Amino acid sequence: MKIKYTVAAVGLALGLGGGAALAHHSFVAEFDANAPISMTGTVTKVAWRNPHTYFYVDVKGKDGQVHNWAMEMGSPNGLMRRGWTRDSLKVGDVISFEGWRAKDGSFKGNAKNVKLANGTLLFANSSQSEEKKELKY
Repeated sequence: MKIKYTVAAVGLALGLGGGAALAHHSFVAEFDANAPISMTGTVTKVAWRNPHTYFYVDVKGKDGQVHNWAMEMGSPNGLMRRGWTRDSLKVGDVISFEGWRAKDGSFKGNAKNVKLANGTLLFANSSQSEEKKELKY
């Protein structure tokens, strides 16, 4: 009976942990390095979680319509090593950011950096950094 519970517990742990691993992806699988974006907008939500932190921003398009962009950044730990805190971005903040657009053309991107309202420039710990682009394999 004890073995049955141990097997069930291990199976449950693997099942729960596997979801995060499956959710992780490479930059090239989802984003287009040839489609850089640079925008300014108002923060509507911040999701500080693993494996990626997201912020959501209302941006007024050239057509005058407001679109809510979901911008992916690195892990919370990686962001903290680059000077971020959980309070760096707050709902209502007006920010500027650069990054790369999703391949599917949706209002989603991978952030390169974020310029806060006070002028502070923070790097987003993107999986597509300038250093990584220069590596030759």
